[in-house]
Amino acid sequence: MKKERVVMVHGIFQSGHCFYPLKKRLEKAGHDCLVPSLIPADARSGIETLADQLRIAIEEKWGKDADFHIVAHSMGGLISRYYLQELGGHEHCHSLITLATPHHGTSAAYLYPGKGAVQMRPRSEFLQQLELSEDRLANVTLVSYRTPLDLIILPSTSSHWELAQNHKVWAPAHPLVLYSPRVQRHIFNLLGKSADKGHCDKNAN
Repeated sequence: MKKERVVMVHGIFQSGHCFYPLKKRLEKAGHDCLVPSLIPADARSGIETLADQLRIAIEEKWGKDADFHIVAHSMGGLISRYYLQELGGHEHCHSLITLATPHHGTSAAYLYPGKGAVQMRPRSEFLQQLELSEDRLANVTLVSYRTPLDLIILPSTSSHWELAQNHKVWAPAHPLVLYSPRVQRHIFNLLGKSADKGHCDKNAN
């Protein structure tokens, strides 16, 4: 079975270390993982800056023409979307799984300064720009998970993304969506289907 390339993108105030358990499992199964730590982690210089770091990290590890999947937590989903939609990454990405990502912004972003926080506020110019270029993701399998118990993504329904397969998981806190057994099974199933067929199944569950 073909092994897949998987990029994991962390959220605000985090680093790549938050993905260590998932990375370990994926690598044990033979998948090739990239888990960059993007800086500054609070996105004070803007989400675009972090998206360009993501682009560089992917190209340095696998080259400009490699295909891959992305698993992204929280703000990492917006970083990934900007990379895919605005920096050409959609041409090589099979699937994007977002976990507790504020696709429609979060009111919690009003509590923190910096360009990235402003971009994550509801109806920001940044989010509206992403809405306008969503059609570039037509050939990417999109999955979005949220927890109704999220106190960082306010309201939690902001993680509902109309283009994606949307799932609800009862993780007791925002960071714990990443460690949900259901989420991790979905990731492994999606990678397995992609490897078996040579492409992502748009109807994967």
